Amino acid sequence: MMKVLANDGISDSGKKALEDAGIEVIITKVAQRQLADYINKNKIDILLVRSATQVPKELMDQCTGLKAIGRAGVGMDNIDVKYAGQKGIKVFNTPAASSRSVAELVFAHLFSGARFLHDANRNMPLEGESRFKELKKSYAGGVELKGKTLGIVGLGRIGKEVARMALGLGMNVLSNRKQAGDTLINLSLFNGQQVEVNIPNVDFHDLLQQSDFISFHVPAQEKPIIGNAELALLKEGVGLVNTSRGGVIDEEALLEGLESGKISFAGLDTFEKEPTPSIRVLMNPNMSLSPHIGASTLEAQDRIGLELAERILEMTRQ
Repeated sequence: MMKVLANDGISDSGKKALEDAGIEVIITKVAQRQLADYINKNKIDILLVRSATQVPKELMDQCTGLKAIGRAGVGMDNIDVKYAGQKGIKVFNTPAASSRSVAELVFAHLFSGARFLHDANRNMPLEGESRFKELKKSYAGGVELKGKTLGIVGLGRIGKEVARMALGLGMNVLSNRKQAGDTLINLSLFNGQQVEVNIPNVDFHDLLQQSDFISFHVPAQEKPIIGNAELALLKEGVGLVNTSRGGVIDEEALLEGLESGKISFAGLDTFEKEPTPSIRVLMNPNMSLSPHIGASTLEAQDRIGLELAERILEMTRQ
């Protein structure tokens, strides 16, 4: 019988799909330092992880019976994918399952920043009773998203879902992606009508200069793509949202931009130092913050579990 260790968990529906196919699923959480011994002792064939469990080449060398590694999510920077290929270990992720959940979180941060909700939610419990009128006045300069330009850096599955939501709100959308040419986005309306909208693919610097808000949807980077030089190109009062990977934005440059007013707010779901973000980032009043929860909805986790199960079942059919 094939054995799967879902070290960071798997949805009930995904677990059931595997068990119905005769595959044993173990959901015991094993500490990183004990993982190799556990895999070998229990003769695990497939290891499933999220972002918490690391799968370096040392672990693969120790676990000679490991046949595949599945990542519940999109980014695979916690797995040495190249080395796995050299070892003949299959690696797969779930790129489609969490797109809508991440996109909705982008707009949670956008709405929060545009209407100062991140700051109001901090101050109302403390001062709402004594300084209601003053707080009301200080939060009176919010802006609507409709009619504003949203720049999307990286137009993969998540970026496209963000674009659809932005178009539905009446925003102008620009994109920057590696592939040349514009992108047609299909919108499904409530009455079943289908509408195609063209999303221009523009130069990165042009996107920085033209966008009122910018959302980042790129893989982990060797160095930040937003630093002091890029900061100088941004519109005054721009809002930035990063739900992709920590390190995409230079946090020191970001803090300078927030303090100078060049950036009106930033929404961060990922950080340069996880799980211990910089205290200056955490305490900045112009930050809307969440603890890397882009895919953390019940619906996304259910779809992720089913997608993992399907990928494993495909392997058994080959």
